Amino acid sequence: MKISIAAVPYFWSKEAYQAFYQAIATSPADIVYLGETVCSKRRSMKFQDWLDIAEMLKQAGKEVVLSTLTLLEAESELSYLTNIARQKEFLVEANDMAAVQVASENENPFVAGCAINLYNTRALQKFKQLGMSRWSIPVELGKTDLAPMILEAKALGIGLEYQVFGRMPLAYSARCFTARHHQLPKDNCQFKCLDDEQGILIKTQEGDSFAQINGIQTQSAKVSNLIERWQELQQAGIDILRIVPVSAKDTLKVIQSLGAMLNSEQSELNESETCDSTLTEMPYEYCNGYWLQVEGMKYVS
Repeated sequence: MKISIAAVPYFWSKEAYQAFYQAIATSPADIVYLGETVCSKRRSMKFQDWLDIAEMLKQAGKEVVLSTLTLLEAESELSYLTNIARQKEFLVEANDMAAVQVASENENPFVAGCAINLYNTRALQKFKQLGMSRWSIPVELGKTDLAPMILEAKALGIGLEYQVFGRMPLAYSARCFTARHHQLPKDNCQFKCLDDEQGILIKTQEGDSFAQINGIQTQSAKVSNLIERWQELQQAGIDILRIVPVSAKDTLKVIQSLGAMLNSEQSELNESETCDSTLTEMPYEYCNGYWLQVEGMKYVS
């Protein structure tokens, strides 16, 4: 199995991105997604900056995928997306149908991002015709519901990728929740996302973790964690284990831990103990319910 690192969903400084991907270059990660997927106003990185990092990672032996925005609202955003979907050097992660169309028109293979709602075998067949080479499966699809779709994907030669760590993407909106939280209009948000490395936690009136607001994106407050179920995912037919970044430091720890497990560098017992220790030390609440066909926010040990 391979390990993929999703595009960072948060707004970091250019220096933070560069340091993170320099570390990724020497990590066990096999596939790295790059680019802004949430908000086009996050401009600490220009397109050429992403291409420079992509080239560095390519030289380090990583497969690089350029990711597109999930929600387009302006002509300038469509133009930026077109630059990504038309280029031929790197695979494209299409996170909306505009990217699918541009990539397909230019005969470029693409990864269908998990924000694209593929829920049946007919959809898989159609997207294969359009050029889909890999499917990043929506987090709400569990192993029982996926079984017939995995069989069809295998028959079509489509790679399968499933999120095993990170906050789950739940919704996107034209409204910026971070700006609203700070009582600012969206057009004058003052780039408040930079103040929060992992977004802003929202709790219920009872004090329970509910959601994480990240600009226009709503994420799960709890972190999806299927790390120790990697063999179960492998047996189900999943090819790639996807890690969605949290903090840079914690993400790198998870990559190292998962890489050690997959490479069997330690005994089975020590691998489990190492992973348990790594995850327990982190300040997150975990969930894995969707994969197990129960409430998504539940964690079943």
